[in-house]
Amino acid sequence: MIRKLAAVLPDLAPWRSSRDFRLLWVQGLVTYLGSVMALIALPLQIKELTGSPLAVGAMGAVELVPLVVFGLYGGALADAVDRRRVIVLTEAGLGLLAVVLLLNALLPHPVLWPLYVVAAGVAALAGLQRPALDSLLARIVPHEQLAAAAALNALRWQAGAIAGPALAGLVVAYAGNVPAYATTVVCFSASVLMCRRLSPVPPAEHAAKPSLRGIAEGARYAWSRPVLLGTYTVDLAAMLFAFPNTIFPFLADELDADWALGLMYSAGAVGSLLLSLTSGWVSRTRRHGLLVVFGAAGWGLAMAAAGWTSNVWLVLVFLGLAGAGDMLSGLGRSTIWNQTIPDRLRGRLAGIEVLSYSVGPQLGQVRAGAMAGWTGARPAIWSGGLACVAAVGLLAAALPGLAGYDARTDEDARRRTDEDARRRAGEGTGTAPAREDVGAGR
Repeated sequence: MIRKLAAVLPDLAPWRSSRDFRLLWVQGLVTYLGSVMALIALPLQIKELTGSPLAVGAMGAVELVPLVVFGLYGGALADAVDRRRVIVLTEAGLGLLAVVLLLNALLPHPVLWPLYVVAAGVAALAGLQRPALDSLLARIVPHEQLAAAAALNALRWQAGAIAGPALAGLVVAYAGNVPAYATTVVCFSASVLMCRRLSPVPPAEHAAKPSLRGIAEGARYAWSRPVLLGTYTVDLAAMLFAFPNTIFPFLADELDADWALGLMYSAGAVGSLLLSLTSGWVSRTRRHGLLVVFGAAGWGLAMAAAGWTSNVWLVLVFLGLAGAGDMLSGLGRSTIWNQTIPDRLRGRLAGIEVLSYSVGPQLGQVRAGAMAGWTGARPAIWSGGLACVAAVGLLAAALPGLAGYDARTDEDARRRTDEDARRRAGEGTGTAPAREDVGAGR
């Protein structure tokens, strides 16, 4: 019985084998708790200052462009310089922006415009940092432990997504904005100290300087790999058609269940957490493309069911199942990226990923809101879920390499396995790792 239970629990091998992974795991949790304080306090402060829903919504508009532009540039930067340095400097910058929020909140009459400037600055720094963080995993974790590392990172994020907003809501509601922003400053200060303890992560040999040409090279590489292209497009389709969070308040109204609104927002995180807690089998899986396809289709199907049913408890169950499907797809995507992308291109490909995770949900909320105004919340949700399933099916048929991906036979995955073994052997003997054979002429 104990052996069967251990087979489904998260695989802790990356935690045991990599000091840098342990540092990043704890640092990520601390950063998330600090960030969520500001993420909840900032829109509430704008609401207090203006009383305008439009003014609160405008925060998303000022964030999108910096996130996309600096995300693409951050990908090229991560391939050209020490990734640890990028992480430390951007983390310090985020901490300074938290200080600005704190000082503004301490004023007798806080000013509105710095809040938008900080929101845009946070999006820009997050865009710069995210590719360096995402591309770091394959350098600090053995190749065969990448799926387990992705599951442990997901577990950290989901635990924070459930506990963080609840804690932040209590702090903001009962103590106010100043303690919330002060907590953010403390968390980022601790995070910078932890990031400084990471091992240096120098760029690949002969790495090019950040440039538009370098960004285009990464885009061409992604376009030439049907498996990678499939991961991006499936995620984009899932978010475009089946990301209805913005209309949850209207769904709660239609179900006459205003009390369930908070549960609707957290149900997906609960489902994701449950999948992460039983993710031990993922490290033994080699068909990660199927995880992407079935996870995204399951997300859409569960969303369709959540929109179709009128029982609020069933809605919450289906939203939880949708979160589990999204997490399953995310584990597959993360593992494929880390298993197949050459180290010298990992940053730029992570920058392209920024487009997927930022543009998709933004457009999805626009779609859901516009359709809900025409048909009502429930039809907007179930029709979007069905459209997601159809889109995922069409993409899987058009890009069969995604569903057929097998880490044991995929040429890029095998090449990265060999390179990882040579690099680790070089680190162990003090010799330089072999230079990567990146494109293999393709």
